[in-house]
Amino acid sequence: MLVWLLKFAPAFFERVAGVSTGDSQVFLTARIALATVVSFLTALFMGPYAIHWLKQRFRERIDSASARLNELHAGKKNTPTMGGIFIVLAIVVAGLICGDLSNRYLLQSLLVVIGFGAIGAHDDWIKVRSKLRGLTARQKFSWQWLVALGIGAWLYIVQVEKPQGLDLVFPFGKFSLYLHTYFVIWAAFVMVGSSNGVNLTDGLDGLASGCLIFAGSAFAVLSYLSGHRIMSEYLSIAHMTGAGELAVVFGALVGAMLGFLWFNCHPAQVFMGDSGSLPTGALLGYGALVTRQEVLLVIVGGVFVIETLSVILQIGSFRLTGKRPLTCSPLHNHFVLNGEPETRVVIRFWIGAALLAMIAVASLKIR
Repeated sequence: MLVWLLKFAPAFFERVAGVSTGDSQVFLTARIALATVVSFLTALFMGPYAIHWLKQRFRERIDSASARLNELHAGKKNTPTMGGIFIVLAIVVAGLICGDLSNRYLLQSLLVVIGFGAIGAHDDWIKVRSKLRGLTARQKFSWQWLVALGIGAWLYIVQVEKPQGLDLVFPFGKFSLYLHTYFVIWAAFVMVGSSNGVNLTDGLDGLASGCLIFAGSAFAVLSYLSGHRIMSEYLSIAHMTGAGELAVVFGALVGAMLGFLWFNCHPAQVFMGDSGSLPTGALLGYGALVTRQEVLLVIVGGVFVIETLSVILQIGSFRLTGKRPLTCSPLHNHFVLNGEPETRVVIRFWIGAALLAMIAVASLKIR
């Protein structure tokens, strides 16, 4: 919207465009920062009203498969859930205000957030309105794949026009694999996998939201660099014209998570629910696809990857050997059930997320 308004001052717009070295013609860096602030303030302002509204309608039911875990989390019963609704709204509002609405990456990213947010909200609705534990695994995956395939197909149309747009780029060794039309399936896999990785991590007060702040910051940097002609050439990374605009959405993600964490830190006043974890995780996957940094996504989202692997390991080991290597999965529950205070577990996971984000960005020059 701001870009559209500035275009009503042609002389000023042309002057700014003439000195731009990135792929945005109007103050991209300032708009990224502004999107972060707008999103943060939106979440902070909406928080009390949303929490009050959710408390009357959507309260958490402590009903995991572990009786011991249910006992430890008994104090969280009836805490408002579906806080992801105001996370999604904060991201969309900031994206619409600060983003260039003619940019296809920006529009696609907002569609990712809205589409996966709707799936998550439906899942949360079933949990709080019935005795079920939400959508079945088959139903949830089916809806996620349907949305992801649609966005992947649209992204394919954009990426096919660009050099390396459909390449799976390996950060080290300058090796790449051309995906051709398989890109659509790959894109869906990345978005669905990332979405569920964040979903599995969302189990302790502030855990997922804090980790998302660091991961979102890393992808804001990666998007900006990928869209910047000079910086991408200097770092020998794929240059995706228009990708810089995606940094506005990731700035909005960081702001929204900071605002949400204000209410989600221990003891949490509201939970994110699937309505928040599914869209934010999918957005990370989408950012990796646009910047052609799917491999770095494994590092940036290392905490989410480890949490997912811990669940796979737990289930796989039990089915093969009848033994469970962890006290409880995902991994954060293992530490809590072994006597670690919840706040200590969360902060240590935050430290890990911060270090992984820095390592991923620092690795760009190791080519």
